[in-house]
Amino acid sequence: MIEKVRGIVLQQIKYTDSGIIVRMYTREKGAMSVLIKGMRQRKSGKHNVYFQPFFILDMEVYNKDDRGVQLMKEFTPQYIPNGIQENIEKTCVALFIGELLSSIFRNEEKNVDLYDYIDNSVRYLDTCEHSFSNYHIVFITKLFGFLGIEPNQPVDGESLYFDMANGRFNIMPPPHGAYADEEVSMILAKFFTSSFDEAMNIKMNGVLRNKTLDTLIKFASIHTPIMREVKSLDVMRKIFG
Repeated sequence: MIEKVRGIVLQQIKYTDSGIIVRMYTREKGAMSVLIKGMRQRKSGKHNVYFQPFFILDMEVYNKDDRGVQLMKEFTPQYIPNGIQENIEKTCVALFIGELLSSIFRNEEKNVDLYDYIDNSVRYLDTCEHSFSNYHIVFITKLFGFLGIEPNQPVDGESLYFDMANGRFNIMPPPHGAYADEEVSMILAKFFTSSFDEAMNIKMNGVLRNKTLDTLIKFASIHTPIMREVKSLDVMRKIFG
């Protein structure tokens, strides 16, 4: 059955000597893996750029719900993130977030609000003309709300400890070891209670930013057990640390 879908490219994986599998999040079907045959051949290779993270495509696919990988019939670029492609740091951010989402969204079902959040976030990064060193932190903290694992709202003015195991902010350290120290917990409280634009302007140095990122990744790995290692994490640490 041929279906029309709009999808955000998350990750590209080599498949055979000439094909690729593209992991996407689509507005109509949720997470989807699509096979594109011949894309690594010289004749078709010029189109490979459209299957890089954060490109948005309108596609026709031969879809079978009981098949893990769908077959691409044809595609049209719906949004080309030139601002990301022309900036190596933005490209690295897109690769990281794409890999992160790909690892979490193995069986993620249709969620239009989640799709729109990712779509809007792609365009935000693409057109951002000011500092975006907090972007990946902001994106992840806001993502948790759509995944149903957003922690409780912290209490203003109190010392906090972010309990990663139970997904909440506590006044006292929990009895287990899976919690963030006061410095990271306080900065996370700001991110979770600020708007996207406000959180982009939260001040912190590179060391604290990396500690915050590591805490978020650990929290995500606890609450999304199918999540695998994110290989591009080290690159993000080096760029924004």
